[in-house]
Amino acid sequence: MLKNLTGHCSIYVAAIIATALLTGHVSISSPDEISADHERPGNGGVLIERIAPERIGGQGYQLVYRVNVPISTYWKFKTDFNNSFLISNKFILDHRFIGQNGNIAITETQYTYRPDVFFRWQTRLLPERFRLAFSLLNPGACKQKYHHGYIQLESEGKTTRVTQVAYFDFWGATFWVYNPWRGGMQDFLSYTARWEQATAIRLKNRYQEEKNAKK
Repeated sequence: MLKNLTGHCSIYVAAIIATALLTGHVSISSPDEISADHERPGNGGVLIERIAPERIGGQGYQLVYRVNVPISTYWKFKTDFNNSFLISNKFILDHRFIGQNGNIAITETQYTYRPDVFFRWQTRLLPERFRLAFSLLNPGACKQKYHHGYIQLESEGKTTRVTQVAYFDFWGATFWVYNPWRGGMQDFLSYTARWEQATAIRLKNRYQEEKNAKK
């Protein structure tokens, strides 16, 4: 899921980007200019903005996009933690559901950019607000200082508007945020949002049938 976001920039890639920045071959965009394709999310696009970090030295982003399923269906999709469909995301190698106690769920995800470790995530569900708050429980093992944020859903008729905000800090985070090439923040978040848009539509009948079966 979209909470399982960001990676660790390699020393090699960081060195290339640093050299490019110093020599003027890469321009740094302002926060308002950092967008996957400069489309409005209401028109089916994906909007990515760098936001002020929560702490000095860290980074933050806001990701906004729309999914063409009702909010009740999307909520069930988003909170289906014990699933196998996440590994169809090209950035995810493995996913484990550890358990859920009330509105607190624990999952582990193994990413292509850090195949040596499982990222352990805690997600707090606030169903009355259609909101999920997530945090990384093992940042040290993942070579991060911290990583947390939230996902807010809003109903727009038969579609759902998704806003994800994240704050994080790891070595190379600044390079990852500004990297305009493959593997950078724009590429990672844009792909993940579009993957989720397509996957939610593909699986919507499953969650609508579950809802109807409970009536």
